[in-house]
Amino acid sequence: MWFYYAITTAFSAATSDVITKKTLQRADEYIVAWFRLLSSVPYLLIIFFIIEIPAVDSTFWIALITALPLEIVALILYIKALKESPLSLSIPFLAFTPVFLILTSFLILGELPDKSGTAGVILITAGAYTLNLHTTKKGILKPFKAITKEKGSLLMLIVSFIYSITSSLGKLAILHSSPAFFGAAYFLILALAFTPIVMFKSRNNLGQIIKNYKFFGLLGFFHSIMIITHMIAMSLTQVTYMIAVKRTSLIFSVGYGYILFKEEKIRERVLGSILMIIGVVLIVVF
Repeated sequence: MWFYYAITTAFSAATSDVITKKTLQRADEYIVAWFRLLSSVPYLLIIFFIIEIPAVDSTFWIALITALPLEIVALILYIKALKESPLSLSIPFLAFTPVFLILTSFLILGELPDKSGTAGVILITAGAYTLNLHTTKKGILKPFKAITKEKGSLLMLIVSFIYSITSSLGKLAILHSSPAFFGAAYFLILALAFTPIVMFKSRNNLGQIIKNYKFFGLLGFFHSIMIITHMIAMSLTQVTYMIAVKRTSLIFSVGYGYILFKEEKIRERVLGSILMIIGVVLIVVF
């Protein structure tokens, strides 16, 4: 059953992203980011009533507090990336998180990759290259140069790096608490911490939620489904297996980009995403 929950998480994550992109055409990015967080609050609160609350120490709080501002920056950049660029050229770069994790997990947790991890890095890099394969006519290094010219790709690459830090800090916090407790506490506190930012940046635009209630309603529904199935899948199998399946959201996102936004060069972007997913599996599973 864990696989079905994980694949539902992947589909819901991709659907949440595509609704976010649609909503960004009608609403302020800070409002959209805030509502993604707020929509999950009721479900996060329920979790506290159905799990055993672990005893936490200072290491837990240091890891959580250190990760929090980084997570806020990552969320803002994530939403901006969705707004600025095609889904098929932004979302796939989330696959670089495990690549950056090799460095950050070594610095924070003292973990080193094995041969399969190295092979995974090569495949993810090859996938990123393939996303802009058509530009090789202008030079063999042109696909890599194209990444720097696509704002959404570059922003998502930065997000991936930040996620590699917050993932390592999150793992440290989990070791000093429990997966369900950390997940619920972390995103609940994140929603609260993001509220003053929205009040400062976009307090005059709060009415956009009511004006676009259908889009925000769908966004809240799919983002909440993603969180619930994520938690269930994590409780049924090893985290590495679950995350590997969740990354198939890259394919769903590329498909959405083609169907809903008529994005071009879709074949090479599908191929690039598949290479990236295989690379992620090699890093996180084997």
